[in-house]
Amino acid sequence: MANRVLIISPDTEDTRTLRRSLGHARDGPFDVESVFTLAQGVERIRQGGIDAILADLTLPDNQGLACFDQLHAAARHVPILTLCDLDDEADAKEAVQRGAQGWLSRGYFDNYLVPQSLRNIIERTKVEQRLYVAMARAEITLNSIGDAVISTDMTGCVDYLNAAAELITGWSRKKAHGRPIAEVLDIVDGVTRRQVVNPVEYVLQSDRATGLTSDAVLVGVHGKCIPIEDSAAPIHDWDGKIVGAVMVFRDISNAVALMSKMRHQAQHDFLTKLPNRILLNDRISQAIASARRNNANPALLFLDLDKFKHINDSLGHAVGDQLLQAVSERLVNCVRASDTVSRHGGDEFVILLADERQPHDAALAAEKILLALSTPFLIEGQQLHTSTSIGISVFPLDGMDAAALIKNADTAMYHAKEHGRNNYQFFSHDMNTRAVERQLIENNLRRALESHEFRLHYQPKVDLKTNRITGVEALLRWEHPEWGLVLPERFIMIAEECGLIIPIGRWVLNEACEQAVRWRNEGISPVSIAVNVSALEFRHRDFFEHALAILQTTGVDPTCLQLELTESVLMRDVATSATLLAQFKAMGVQIAVDDFGTGYSSLSYLNQFPIDVLKIDQSFVRAIDTAQDSDGGIVSAVIGMGKNLNQRVIAEGVEDAGQFAFLDAHGCNEGQGYFFSKPVNAGQMQAMLNTGACI
Repeated sequence: MANRVLIISPDTEDTRTLRRSLGHARDGPFDVESVFTLAQGVERIRQGGIDAILADLTLPDNQGLACFDQLHAAARHVPILTLCDLDDEADAKEAVQRGAQGWLSRGYFDNYLVPQSLRNIIERTKVEQRLYVAMARAEITLNSIGDAVISTDMTGCVDYLNAAAELITGWSRKKAHGRPIAEVLDIVDGVTRRQVVNPVEYVLQSDRATGLTSDAVLVGVHGKCIPIEDSAAPIHDWDGKIVGAVMVFRDISNAVALMSKMRHQAQHDFLTKLPNRILLNDRISQAIASARRNNANPALLFLDLDKFKHINDSLGHAVGDQLLQAVSERLVNCVRASDTVSRHGGDEFVILLADERQPHDAALAAEKILLALSTPFLIEGQQLHTSTSIGISVFPLDGMDAAALIKNADTAMYHAKEHGRNNYQFFSHDMNTRAVERQLIENNLRRALESHEFRLHYQPKVDLKTNRITGVEALLRWEHPEWGLVLPERFIMIAEECGLIIPIGRWVLNEACEQAVRWRNEGISPVSIAVNVSALEFRHRDFFEHALAILQTTGVDPTCLQLELTESVLMRDVATSATLLAQFKAMGVQIAVDDFGTGYSSLSYLNQFPIDVLKIDQSFVRAIDTAQDSDGGIVSAVIGMGKNLNQRVIAEGVEDAGQFAFLDAHGCNEGQGYFFSKPVNAGQMQAMLNTGACI
């Protein structure tokens, strides 16, 4: 139901503007009524149903603060905002002191914040009203219903029962009078259900106050069991002689339920309601203890959702949360009731298969999970696709406690990701070696930039007709003080995973540009330097700005720079890629598609990009066999495609004369590979550039 707003103003233009503003509110229009005079406004307020009032304090029948006071008296619980001129807010400010919620200044009535602010004020008032009612109810309840009280005489027979005690026990005061306390208060142990000695009986015998043990339960007249807590004390006459006992107790059902709920919340994930790490560790420990007795091999499956971060970032956390909940349901349906599905955090899950006998059983469970998650999820009308990478560890081979089993399953999961995702891998001890090495490389990478350990080597690109060098590709190398020269294959993937690829990539671009300037200053003819750009670099929001700053700072000729990107990077977001490449192209920077033929692009999409060069992936070049023309089919097709698109074609990985001859015969423009030269340092490359040919 829309909120109803009453406008009290003689100014028809003000009313019209406010009606328009409130009628087109983003969260739904308001029902707006308007009157011209205070009397009309007061009469409408008395009829009820008004959620907020916008009032001009200059009305035909009343003005100023007196007008507001009369209006506020008629609508004490309805929020009022006054209308005033921008340069005359004195009365408006005073009205706030007298109870107004605020004021609106002319000239801003049609601001989109007006309906938003008004809705917030209305909702706040409603909350305050509900809070007032709740507090009043709680106060009345506390004042009228106290703890249950029962007193007895020296024989232990009931002589008084208050209303609360009647309610809890089910005994009326009349029926309970004179009956033994143990009959009216039937108390048992909540765990064992055995009879508990009534504390009143203890007090009568010892003349000392006491309380109930924990887990005490009162069995009412109708068999209802109520957890209670109490205290009992002796009643003395004025001579100090015990004449009876009194017991004060309360129903703690809500407290017990709350404690149970809190215990559950402490052991379960808030979003998915699955067991969390605390409960999982406990159940793993139990499973291990049972396995030692029953010769079982409990297994752990560590799962990480593939592509979840992309879904979460692009569609929002609400959709991501719903996807996690849907995944949780499918996982639970994939295992037995005796197994435990736990959310480990983020998009990670751990499954305990408690009673497995053979590792093969864990593999079957993993395959079932992979199949279950391969079906698309329908979230808010959208089909979402995800998969999972699973690592498996088995007791006792892969760990003797929960921590070791989880750690090793996690390690195996990363191994599954490295093998293409959407698969499972059992833990093996050599994985730990790789994990240790990975951590070691990451730690050293963080120091490498600061310690200036990175170097660029250069590999020439050669015109196949003239055998002259046409350009070079900058290739990253890491000169570690202890390990020696480290090739990118060993550290690039780790740099991408830990986020270091961005600063490393910027260093490579800057160093390549500076080297081009150094060669220019040495009198070498302008040479094109190709620099590889990773997916993370290209998608970084500041990529163009940083590249532009490097070009300007180094003073390199932009036409000497060539950016190499893979098809998959470009196709991730075609529109954004095309826009960004156009910016570089406008500066004179050349664009090359690296590893061409290994992606999934189409000619229609590639034609949208300002591409200068296609680089044939070396895997296709290696397959060339001059004795079998079909083996070079892909290469010849790419060469033909490049010609049709007016792009130069470079073949990577040329290693022998046969490959060279095939490429030359089919019209490939340039080649690059060990057949011409291995990557060399800047000094050696300079010597080649001086002659224009490979040494």
